[in-house]
Amino acid sequence: MSKAIRNIAIIAHVDHGKTTLVDALLAQSGIFREGQAVPSCVMDSNELERERGITILSKNTAVDYDGVRINIVDTPGHADFGGEVERVLGMVDGCLLIVDANEGPMPQTRFVLKKALEKGLRPIVFVNKIDRPQAAPEVAVDKVLDLFLELGADDDQCDFPYLFGSGLSGFARPDMDSESGDMRPLFDAILRHTPPPVGDPGKPLQLQVTTLDHSDFLGTIVIGKVHNGTITTGQRAALIRRDGTVSKGRISKLLGFEGLQRVEVASASAGDLVAIAGFNAVEIGETVACASEPSALPLIDVDEPTLRMTFVVNDSPFAGREGKFVTSRQLRDRLHKELLTNVALRVADTDSPDRFAVSGRGELHLGILIETMRREGYEFQVSQPQVIFRTIDGDICEPYETLVLDVPEPCVGGCIERLGSRRAEMQNMEITADGRSLLEFTIPSRGLIGFRGDFIRFTRGEGLMSHSFLEYRRMQGDFDNRRNGVLIAFEEGVATFYALKNAEDRGHYFISPGTRVYKGMIVGEHNRPTDLDINVCKTKQLTNMRSAGAEELDTLQPPLQMTLERALEYIGPREMLEVTPQSIRLRKLPVRKTARR
Repeated sequence: MSKAIRNIAIIAHVDHGKTTLVDALLAQSGIFREGQAVPSCVMDSNELERERGITILSKNTAVDYDGVRINIVDTPGHADFGGEVERVLGMVDGCLLIVDANEGPMPQTRFVLKKALEKGLRPIVFVNKIDRPQAAPEVAVDKVLDLFLELGADDDQCDFPYLFGSGLSGFARPDMDSESGDMRPLFDAILRHTPPPVGDPGKPLQLQVTTLDHSDFLGTIVIGKVHNGTITTGQRAALIRRDGTVSKGRISKLLGFEGLQRVEVASASAGDLVAIAGFNAVEIGETVACASEPSALPLIDVDEPTLRMTFVVNDSPFAGREGKFVTSRQLRDRLHKELLTNVALRVADTDSPDRFAVSGRGELHLGILIETMRREGYEFQVSQPQVIFRTIDGDICEPYETLVLDVPEPCVGGCIERLGSRRAEMQNMEITADGRSLLEFTIPSRGLIGFRGDFIRFTRGEGLMSHSFLEYRRMQGDFDNRRNGVLIAFEEGVATFYALKNAEDRGHYFISPGTRVYKGMIVGEHNRPTDLDINVCKTKQLTNMRSAGAEELDTLQPPLQMTLERALEYIGPREMLEVTPQSIRLRKLPVRKTARR
């Protein structure tokens, strides 16, 4: 086996600089010609990734350093996209764990590191952002070691190599006393500590499908690692499916990775990451094998979903006005198409042809799917997210999560009080160098539904929260996570300033004057725990009498902007979220006021 290949995954908590570090590695590897503008976040090619500043889909690139081909896989940092992390770790032989020098290990650090350690990988630790104020690089390394021990790492894994540096400034150094102006020390560490891929080019072909793509010219594109054997363009091959059946085909196109491009290659052997065309209806985890001696690789195991929602055909009074795809058949086809590439998603039919049970890793996981579909022109409704319970050893169990809050000190008491009512248990509390408080809890996933909006309000937007799946535990009793009631429009029309101003003291609006509403549509939050039907379309009577306050300029409080994430956390059990390419609306079910009563 040639040792001129290194396959490495980059893993980290959200916003610890993973994609920025990849930018620095690409910029200094020579893949961009002299004078060429180097874009930022080049690996975040998805529109949603650039908008939100997070990695959603794993992607791979390749650079050459000292005659060695380094295949780099950029993985998502959020636990909701853990399915992406789990499947790509099978493609690599080592991993680079990035940790913020100020924050240290965070919840998603624990999640992705646990997956890497279970695969037997020995991580290289890169302490990032050491040039920022309040950075404590040595403390961060100590915390990483504590985390390794907590996760049960073996002696070899605990003796991990580590470097310090800054992806944004583009430098790495083996210790804090060294000076370096580039990323060479990190490149050298990758070559020294990441083992070459194992595999035998002389054995029959085995390639595991880890990612799928689509081309209008080539059809389905399969991306994966060649575990054994050699693959060439035009070669006959077999696809071993999940159910054990085998179908024969031909490799019509073989592509390798060079920088950010896919380039056509004549052949590839064990250890290479490649993209191939020639097979259709492929699923992730299946094996492309030798046609004469087909032998399957173990299927990729992915953690089961923890959250479920119901996707429903839109039947509101405004149905069909804004969407391009509105029928149950179109909705069903789109959801089943998502299953081909989203390994952590589950879709099941229900007793109604217009309703589909969709399960995922968390609100963000499902929220990204919903946002992607609405941008494609789909119009539908979704229900309140519900956790998925399991029976383990005869006990009903529910998912628990690790929750970390970074809040100003005056907000600590409010956080503890609110989370206590949601059955959260505090695990740790510390004061950071900038005077803020870092609180760590374990909490049932049920307790997090609807918490983010409340958290933003009482911290006045200054708090940061992150959470990741921990484990299933015996179900706790019911707890009170009720919010206030809602304001409901009781007729169809256009909301007027006059009507909204008259009822302004009843609560906080989600809409502004000029918004079209229908009967049963939620237009705001009531000040009290009960729901209230109001007329938001009432107009002022026109007379020829001049009002005493006519010269006064009336204003309304700005409405609360209901983003998709905020709306998903806000809706209650008897409510639906109407999603169209142009609008996000909340509504009560059923529409009639008498039926609701």
